[in-house]
Amino acid sequence: MKKVLFVCLGNICRSPMAEAIMRKLVKDRGLETEFELDSAGLISYHEGEGADPRMKSHAYRHGYNITHISRPVKELDFEVFDLIVCMDDSNWDRLHQLAPTVEAEEKIVRMTDYCRTHVIDHVPDPYYGGAQGFENVIEILEDACEGLLESLTVVHEKE
Repeated sequence: MKKVLFVCLGNICRSPMAEAIMRKLVKDRGLETEFELDSAGLISYHEGEGADPRMKSHAYRHGYNITHISRPVKELDFEVFDLIVCMDDSNWDRLHQLAPTVEAEEKIVRMTDYCRTHVIDHVPDPYYGGAQGFENVIEILEDACEGLLESLTVVHEKE
């Protein structure tokens, strides 16, 4: 089983959206028993809250259901998860500061490294923007999640 944690700042926009997209992709391919998916944030400000209502609304229009409740990244996450997928360089830096070991640091990857059609170095935070920002994030994450799933299933098939 491959265990993947998606991480953004507050765990109310980008990372729960990535988790929802990946869940749907995994389900559509009948791979639910092969993946454990979760998301978390680097701040605990929104802990216990659902996703941002704007993100949920845009997600719903694209056929996704975000049910995740915000939680902060924990040290145990570095042990439990095989891959920790961050949304931007600030997340990358903070995760590397939190990682308890060199092995844990090696689990940290950038979401946009898996984009197949978008040439972009981060998933922008839509929190302070308008509707187009949320749509843009979904588009980027759909591309990246497809690429991530492809890379994980190719690796899994080789094992």
